[in-house]
Amino acid sequence: MSDPATWDPARTALLTIDLQNDFLHPDGAYGRAGQSADSIAALPARIAPIARALQAKGGRYFSAQFTLVPDKDGTPLIAPHLKQLRPFLTKGDFAPGGFGHTLVDILQPADFVVEKVAYSAFYQTRLEYLMRAVGIDHLIVGGIVTNGGVASTLRDAHLRNIETVMLTDGCAAFRADVHDATILSLGTVTQQRTCAETLAWLEGTA
Repeated sequence: MSDPATWDPARTALLTIDLQNDFLHPDGAYGRAGQSADSIAALPARIAPIARALQAKGGRYFSAQFTLVPDKDGTPLIAPHLKQLRPFLTKGDFAPGGFGHTLVDILQPADFVVEKVAYSAFYQTRLEYLMRAVGIDHLIVGGIVTNGGVASTLRDAHLRNIETVMLTDGCAAFRADVHDATILSLGTVTQQRTCAETLAWLEGTA
């Protein structure tokens, strides 16, 4: 793995996973169900300066957003395991074009939004096409949850020989011990940096 300090910012993208209103906003699906964590709520403000700094250097910001595709009657197509885990999900939740599906305000604007229907942002999405189309070689990855969408996306990038940086304090899980264990387990597939270290590199101070 190459040193991220040698990466060209113009050929690097920030990729955030699932930082959307249905997960984070009090009026979103998880907020209404009382499913929240302070560690998750803190992420957008911590990551936003990286998005702006990278865009200013000619890089891109991709937002991957979990999507529940509505069936013809509006009922969301929910995988059986997710339906069991999150029985509160209902019509309109995570639906494309809706408030809940939308990237949280502080992170707007993203250069591209990628709808994803599973954990990985690469699985049956246009992410890899967009990377090639706009000349992106490297990804800086953060979001939620560490052991779910973040981990799956980082492992899929590794399988594709796409070098990544995992923002160790730019992702979170509902349990701190699960977050910490996932960071340890991913050490062989991704570089790891804090948000402050990444921002310092982008601003030319490290």
